[in-house]
Amino acid sequence: MLSVAPMMDWTDSHCRVFHRLLAPHARLYTEMVHANAVLQGDRARLLARDPVENPVALQLGGSEPSLLAQAACVGQGHGFDEVNLNVGCPSDRVQAGRFGACLMKEPALVADCIGAMVEAVGKLDRPIPVTVKCRLGVDEENDYGRFLSFIDTVAAAGCHTFFVHARNAWLQGLSPKENREVPPLRYDWAYRLKQERPALTIAVNGGIATQAAALEHLQKVDGVMLGRAAYHDPYVLHGLDVALFGGTLQSRAQLLRRLQPYVEARLQQGVALKHITRHLLGLYHGQPGGRAFRQVLSEGAHLPGADWSLIEQAIGMTEMRVRSAA
Repeated sequence: MLSVAPMMDWTDSHCRVFHRLLAPHARLYTEMVHANAVLQGDRARLLARDPVENPVALQLGGSEPSLLAQAACVGQGHGFDEVNLNVGCPSDRVQAGRFGACLMKEPALVADCIGAMVEAVGKLDRPIPVTVKCRLGVDEENDYGRFLSFIDTVAAAGCHTFFVHARNAWLQGLSPKENREVPPLRYDWAYRLKQERPALTIAVNGGIATQAAALEHLQKVDGVMLGRAAYHDPYVLHGLDVALFGGTLQSRAQLLRRLQPYVEARLQQGVALKHITRHLLGLYHGQPGGRAFRQVLSEGAHLPGADWSLIEQAIGMTEMRVRSAA
């Protein structure tokens, strides 16, 4: 029902631990990892995961069914609860490797990939779901029938959950950042898909910035996946989790202080504070003192010896500004 989108350079393990504190019931996603990297690269680094993150999904990139199947099994073995295939990233590098959004043009190949992954993980002692994150189409395509055909083809191969970024992907002429903002949002396609294929689990992604907007989408689809809003204004995640699953709304300071044991453990392992605090900067987004919070962390986290006391300093200065504003 609630998930945080896979975001390159953002949703690393430190980020996911923080998001788990904010939203205990959300499904979290790794950054996209190419299947080749999983099979041949530094798995300890690429698949780094703290047990507190679960449920967490591994997002894979690639277009070779056998390699994706092997990588999916590796992900399951590393404790991930789901494997998600990226069929939405529009970057030039991804296109050159024949994966990501350009696969929207090749539904049969995507189906082959999904079929191989589903078969492989289905043989394991702990089968996990294989899902897809996709766009509505590519470039100037404006044919709902083609989009529906893509979904049906992939669903027939064993995928029952689709995260629909409700925009087209422009493969030429727009940067990845522009691809997240310029193509118009068409949530009605996701709504219609859910109506016409009620047996599928459909979650909508793209441009969801507020709790109210997320709750409105959930009247028509099964789930919402937050991307940039979850990163730049992460307290939205906490509000949504409480609204959907119950519990008590906690203050930003209360939530952040629950991160202290994790931070101190990582510092003892040699992790620099800046690698953790970069994910915290949006916690006081739009609040009095939010700028001071970001400034204290941005200016101090990279300094030698920076530790939890810097975060306490940022909290204290911010809370002082909040009381002054009141």
